[in-house]
Parts: sequence; C-alpha cells; structure tokens
Amino acid sequence: MPRETRDPVEADPAAFLRAHPPFDTLDPHEVEQVAAAAELEFYRTGDVIFAQGAEPVTHLRVVRSGAVEIIADGNVLDVLGEGELFGHASMLSGFPTGFEARAAQDSSCYRIGIEVAQALLSAPAGLRFVARSLLEEPTELHVLAREPTQNLADEPVGSLVRGDPVVCAPETSIREAAQQMTDAAATAVVVDLGARGYGILTDRDLRSRVVAGGMSSDDPVSAAMSAPAYTCPVDRPAGAVLLEMFDRGLRHFPVVSAGGRVVGVVEEVDLVAARTRSSFYLRQRITRAATATELVRVAGELRPMVIALHDARVAAANVMAVFAVCVDALTRRFLELAIAERPPPGADFAWLALGSQARREALPSSDVDSAIVWFDRPDADTAGNGGDPREDATRARLVAVAHDVIGGLRACGLQTDENGVNADEEPFVRSVSSWQRVARSWIADPTQEKALILSSVLLDSRPVFGLHTGTPVADTFRLATQYPMLLRMLARFALSHRVSARMFRGLVVESGGEYRGRIDLKRGGIVPILDLARWGAVSAGVTSASTQERLRAAGEAGTLTVDDAHTLRDAFELINNLRLEHQVAQLRAGRRADDHVDPHELSALMRAQLRQALRAVAAIQRRVASELRVGTH
Repeated sequence: MPRETRDPVEADPAAFLRAHPPFDTLDPHEVEQVAAAAELEFYRTGDVIFAQGAEPVTHLRVVRSGAVEIIADGNVLDVLGEGELFGHASMLSGFPTGFEARAAQDSSCYRIGIEVAQALLSAPAGLRFVARSLLEEPTELHVLAREPTQNLADEPVGSLVRGDPVVCAPETSIREAAQQMTDAAATAVVVDLGARGYGILTDRDLRSRVVAGGMSSDDPVSAAMSAPAYTCPVDRPAGAVLLEMFDRGLRHFPVVSAGGRVVGVVEEVDLVAARTRSSFYLRQRITRAATATELVRVAGELRPMVIALHDARVAAANVMAVFAVCVDALTRRFLELAIAERPPPGADFAWLALGSQARREALPSSDVDSAIVWFDRPDADTAGNGGDPREDATRARLVAVAHDVIGGLRACGLQTDENGVNADEEPFVRSVSSWQRVARSWIADPTQEKALILSSVLLDSRPVFGLHTGTPVADTFRLATQYPMLLRMLARFALSHRVSARMFRGLVVESGGEYRGRIDLKRGGIVPILDLARWGAVSAGVTSASTQERLRAAGEAGTLTVDDAHTLRDAFELINNLRLEHQVAQLRAGRRADDHVDPHELSALMRAQLRQALRAVAAIQRRVASELRVGTH
C-alpha cells in the first residue's frame, strides 16, 4: 500500500538512481529518462513480488526502501537492500524466473519497463554491471541449472575459447584475411608480428577501415589491423578478462598459452553470455534485423546457442524454453517485416504458436506449428465461417502474410508441420468466434473426424504476436470438464500411442525403415507423457500450460495420483535430457537433429534409467486405462 508521506529523495527518483550502479555511470540526461519511466511499487512484509518458475519478467526492479529476499526452493540466497537490482537475468535471458522475490519487510521498488531496461543494460555501463552480476555472484541463471555450478568469474578464460584461431602474416592481403575469417566463421583474425607480438583485425575493422575508409582489399592486413593487440593468458579468470574488455572498450582478446602461442580469440559475448549463450544478444539482433535475409543470417546462431547452453550444464527444460523464446522472436520479426510490405490485414489478429513451441518445450528437431486468430468486428456475423466477402478478404491477406513468415522460418532451417498445421493454410486462419465455435463443436461431439487430434493441437496454443488477452482459443476447452464423453475419448487418445517395435535389452526400438534399431525418444517416450499430461490437466479444468505444470495440476486435482504425476515429471525430464544430449552431438557433427537414438551409444547406466522410465510410463498408462475402463490399442 502507498505510504502517506514521501521523503525528498523518494520524490526525485533520478537523484536516488544516480547514487547506485549502473545509474551512477550514466549521463544525467539518460538517468532522467529512466526515472521518468520508472513506477514506484509498494509491498507489505511477506508479499511475493514474483514467483520462482514464473514467466520471464518484463520489468527491472530497483529496491527503493526496505529489503527483498531472493529465495530458491525454499532457501534464502540473498537479501537485497536499497539501490540493488533484481530480475535482470530472467529479463535478458528469456528464462523463467529462477527464484522467488519476496518482501522481507515493508518495501518499495522502482519498476522499469523492459524496453527502457534493455536499452539501459545493453549500453556500456549497463553491460559492465551485467557482467559483474552474472559472473561474480550467483543469480537465477545458476539456480536454473539445477546443479552445483562453479563461479564463472573464476573459470580460466582458456576454457571458454571456441574453435581454433585464424592467424595470418602481416603481408597477407586484406581480401585473403577476410576470406579466412569467413571460412572459419570467425569475427577476427590475429596477425603474427613475430617478436613484436600480435595485431588483430576484426569484422568491425573491415567495415569501418576498409569498406568505409576506402582501403583496397589488396592492401596488406597490417595496414588495417590494430597493433599491438591486447592479449590475455589462458589461465586468467574470465571475470577479470571481461571487466578489462569493458574498461578498454574492446570486444576481442587473443588468448595465449604460457609459451606465447595464440590458442584462440575470446569475445565479450562469450563471457557475458557464457551461461545464456547470448540469447539476449541473439534476440536483440533478431529484433533489429532490417531484412528477411539478415534475419536468416542471424538465425544461424540458434543452434550454436543450444550447444553452448548444453555445455554450460543448463537443464534441458531451460534450454528448450530459451530456444522457444528465440523462435518466438524470429516469428515476430518476420511478421513485422511481412506486414510492412503488404496491405493492412484489415483486422487485429494474433499469431498462435502450437505444439512444443506453445509449451516452450522446443528443441532443434521440433516442428514450428502455427495458426492465426483474428478478432471479429463488433458487427460481424458469427453464425458461420466464411461467406462474408470482408472475412474472405481478411483471411486471404493474413494467409499471404503467413506465407512470407512460414517461408522465412523454413529458410532459417526450422521445420514446419508436414501435415499442414501451419498459419499459411486457410483452415488454420480463422476469426476468434470461428475458432471458438469449432472448438465447442468438437467438445460437444468428439466423434467428429480429427476432432481429438485438432482439440489436442488447439489446447497447445499460445499467442506470440498481436492483440490478445490470455489464450482465447485454448481457453474454450475449460468447458471440457462438463463433457464426460470428451474426457473419456481424450483419455483413450492419450493411451493409444505405442511404438510398433522389437526389443533391445528391454528398450523399444524401430523394427524397420530409416531408423531401424533406434529408439524414438519422442514418439515412444515424450508423446505418451504429453498426452497423459494434457488429458489430466483438461480433466482438472486447466488448459494452456507447460507439461510439467499440467502434470502438477493433474496430481493436485486427483486426475492422476500425486505419485504418478511425479513419476511422469521425472521421466519427462530424463528423456528430454537424453534428447538434448543426442541432438547436440548431431549439431556438432553438422547433421540434422532428430529424436532417434542408437541404444548402443548409451551407457549401460543410461540404458537402465531410460528402460526404467519407459516402463514406469507404460505402467501408468495401464493403470489409468484400468481405472477408466478404456482401451489402450
């Protein structure tokens, strides 16, 4: 509740902010802009500011008075006082919140919106602050890893070097050096100057000194390089290297061995984003891409990001969440570009992510399924779908926009649904009243052709763009609790997925085709859990949510036993970790990611754990089938 009095500093938020980092290093005018956008919130003792595991935060908060506890899994990690920031790691990384923020006493906070906060934290002073907070102190990113995590600030910088360095002689032509950088996908080339040390030429130098400066590409690289280059030894702590980068205003440091040999080049993004693999920077670049071609080029970082998140020991659930957040950003930017180049759609609309993308459980192997819902005019005739020339024109324009977006996502190497569950197909572009009408029809009569399949598709829907409130299509299925026939058929549908196969040491494997002898971790492991979770949640009146939340809701409501829900959550986590391991290995080898694992590649221990998990899922399916008296064919 607001206090009745305000002290002089509280009445001048800019004065308060200027007394604390990172605001103390900003230009006074910039602080005034931040202060003008800040809102003052008040909390009573014990109030939860945000919960652990909640959606990524959209505000940066600064403690104005009182104290805020940072709590993870019931344990108090830290107590923040006046002037301290929190929530920025979740906001920048796109991760769900890794801790609970709770008022330890009557407190107030300045709340700064995401656009202003991102601009602040991407400036040099803000980046320096982020670097210190992410590298020197445990944050929600460490908590999200769900494992003991070493302090990254103390890690040797040599451990963060990715790939071999590009090294050339000073007489090498600029053209040849640039070609070497391109071939190695490097952003800098190190120039070996012998006894004089090293020089460096970066991609920024190529743009500013060569292209803009009018130099010839036939000139020697020594004419455009910076020399001597600042270097760092392989054993220097990463935190110290990053802070020196910011202090010197540099983005690349050659890393040298004890013998003076260059072993790699480390970039500031490697250090700032070592735990998030620059998901924040990637999303920034996505939102700033000016053309579809540039967007496709930026999207090339999606898969390296997944590899680096895996290498940083981030749990699979959070890797999937970050991947989905970045695909959301790609989708939104493709939409913005497509809309700018076409006539107005004629109606406010939302783009719906479907399936794993909607649940934020996407991996590089996942399809990017989608649909569009537009919002009816107040005078619209909602008695039927189609027939109104204005509706037909709206649908045609939206399908044309979707065609550009789907084409862009495919150009980025993302897979779309081969069965046509895509927003560039007319059946998946409807007004909100039309979607709700067909959903109610399926609820009332689930025996209609494909009603169960399409109901499952719409239950996993989430708006990622446009005017929307909540999940207007999925929310229709809250009526499902009043229709026992639908729930029964959803249960039968959930219990119907079996892998036709032979056995390998107790594991189900494909009996023929391209993947003969391999385990299909998605169809044979993840899909049965997804279906049980969806049925259990709908039966409990819960529609859109992640699989883990659906299982939790089903356990609390009693549609699944608490033990069975917990077992399914554990199995879901185990199998997704295996999927991630498998797909990262494929991406490293330059192959397309899939979910078909050769059991010979698994250790005996992992085979045993997977076998136990799959048997537990099968046992729960049999138990549910027996209790509901439905078939499991």
